[in-house]
Amino acid sequence: MPFLIAGLGTALPEHSIDQAEAAAIVEPLNCESDEQRRLLPVLYRRSGVGRRHSVLLEASDGTLEDRQSFFAPRGDGEDFGPTTGERMSRYVIEALPLAERAAASAIERSGIAVSRVTHLVTVSCSGFGAPGWDIGLIDRLHLPRDVARTHVGFMGCHGALNGLRLANAFCEANPHAVVLVAALELCSLHQQYGWEPDRIVSNALFADGAAAVIGTATRAAGVGPPSSSKSSLAPHGEMPSWSVVASGSLVVPNTTDAMSWHIGDHGFEMTLSPKVPDLIQRTLRPWLESWLAANGTSLDRIGSWAVHPGGPRILSATAEALSLSPEALAVSRDVLRDCGNMSSPTVLFLLERLQRQNAPRPCVALGFGPGLTIEAALFA
Repeated sequence: MPFLIAGLGTALPEHSIDQAEAAAIVEPLNCESDEQRRLLPVLYRRSGVGRRHSVLLEASDGTLEDRQSFFAPRGDGEDFGPTTGERMSRYVIEALPLAERAAASAIERSGIAVSRVTHLVTVSCSGFGAPGWDIGLIDRLHLPRDVARTHVGFMGCHGALNGLRLANAFCEANPHAVVLVAALELCSLHQQYGWEPDRIVSNALFADGAAAVIGTATRAAGVGPPSSSKSSLAPHGEMPSWSVVASGSLVVPNTTDAMSWHIGDHGFEMTLSPKVPDLIQRTLRPWLESWLAANGTSLDRIGSWAVHPGGPRILSATAEALSLSPEALAVSRDVLRDCGNMSSPTVLFLLERLQRQNAPRPCVALGFGPGLTIEAALFA
């Protein structure tokens, strides 16, 4: 039986920064010439991001010097900022409170008693620690001590879709399963020093956030809000229940150099090739048409889209490949503008907005990650 989403919650760090200020803060970390100083704000403007949240920010306004202290000004050409160990220490401190807020919100909205949770799936690619924040969620949310834990690690921007696949599998195997999926990323920990164009683009896109969903194989009596036919929904009103009915995956051949996410001595290093949009244009449509047909539907029957906003060019390539109207990806562009690319939780932010709009279904969610891989989920 499919995984029925009974509650969905999102959380952002307390403080945020607009994109122009973000560019000004990182200029002394990245730029070594006047040409680079002129180009940096242009790259940040072109990112499609208007504002981003970060656990490293100490204020949302005031002088730039007082906004954050984690990344010190670059000392010389051999200064690459905090070590990976220092960044991971901060991850351990900051991850649990943010994940807890998102998960608690999902549980509250679902109406499901925490004592009924049978499975906990956590998703993250921006940090490590053991015992991890999954154990912390058990303690802070008072989940059952025998809850079955599974961690989806280092899957990148489509990680939440992998988490939903697991939730679906658990529900198909056990009709009494109650699954909590929580995705969290602290991408701002991995700000890179120096001038490397691929990494500058990544620095300009990524942000912090968390999201969670909780659901069951079937609607239990008294669990979650009923489906609504309202055309619009209040910010904290009832939301229609969506179910995951299928998932799909494609590893595009000969694309291992198109996108990568490696652990370096000074944080995790993202490489994003300019070839990615072209690869999406060439490969997405034929695979997606085949996958949808295998699941009894087609492109022209899809009512709404939750496309991970990896960047403006990725969204444009997806729209061109699938012949989508600008309105079809409006939510993706809005989340990119308001929150930045938060990696794995982002697709759940999209689903939350689509649910609040009572968007038509079926809905297809898409994410792209290292490999180059394409992940998809079909919601009814």
